[in-house]
Amino acid sequence: MLDMLLSRPGEYISGEEISRKLSISRTAVWKQINKLREEGYEFEAVSRKGYRLVSKPEKLEYSTLLQAFSTVSFGRTLKLMDVTTSTQEEVRLLAEHGASEGTLVIAEEQTIGRGRQGRKWHSPAGKGIWMSLLLRPQLPLSAAPQLTLLTAVAVCRAVRAVTGIGVGIKWPNDLLVRGRKICGILLESVGEDEMIRYCIAGIGIDANLEPDDLPPELASIATSLQIESGRKVDRAVLIGAVMTEMEKLYGLYMEEGFAPIGHLWEALSVTTGQHITVKTAQGEVSGRAVGLEERGGLLVMQEDDSLTTIFSGEVHFDGCNP
Repeated sequence: MLDMLLSRPGEYISGEEISRKLSISRTAVWKQINKLREEGYEFEAVSRKGYRLVSKPEKLEYSTLLQAFSTVSFGRTLKLMDVTTSTQEEVRLLAEHGASEGTLVIAEEQTIGRGRQGRKWHSPAGKGIWMSLLLRPQLPLSAAPQLTLLTAVAVCRAVRAVTGIGVGIKWPNDLLVRGRKICGILLESVGEDEMIRYCIAGIGIDANLEPDDLPPELASIATSLQIESGRKVDRAVLIGAVMTEMEKLYGLYMEEGFAPIGHLWEALSVTTGQHITVKTAQGEVSGRAVGLEERGGLLVMQEDDSLTTIFSGEVHFDGCNP
């Protein structure tokens, strides 16, 4: 059916003609049209005329991606998929079979994308950047939170450079525009003898989602680069920029430690200086976020002027979102 529509650009093809030529029912035609819509194809349906293909998804291609990379190793081993359950799981399987550091998996669509704290990540086909990167640092497991912050800095810098949008980082690793989430980062580590065997940095960027692509529960809290800028983002260019920043900052981190990364994170933070409430496993902590401590924890000045360090928790802004 897709071949029929592609072969007659700009023309309406009736459901009756499609049904007859493919020997399927009119109901089956309608179901297949809806399935193609879920994959990013757009149709105009007019009574008594039929269906006309308006646009097709812009799929990522190996050659275009590799041309966008200026890295030495990050992204040079690349697996590009139409659909997967989760790019995190794809990289985990590759890592267990000895894949090298810098291996990158990108999917056009995830059916069970994962966010922090077990949340599902909305990953519609052809609209965003859904990818996971393999890291193999020779570091203790306690360093993993620093790599989360490093990833947030790399993605934030890349988005700003490519789009000009004033994206900021909400601790530890969400990217926000006008208080709405535009990117989530999930770093998962596998250890052995208190050392990191490998880390998987999962990055989900709402690149070219339109308002109708956001489910009702996300409409008020999420946005996309296209919504914010009014134009589509070249996903290959942005992926290349993210890999460049990741490789550069990762090298800096391995040479000089977390301090320079921490300074970059604070310069991009929308959390520092805000009155916040952090929900942790031990309870809630409220106060003013004043920065990072040397290991990457968030420093919170409480009402009694005591400083508390938070290493894991959910930040909520008291009042308006920045």
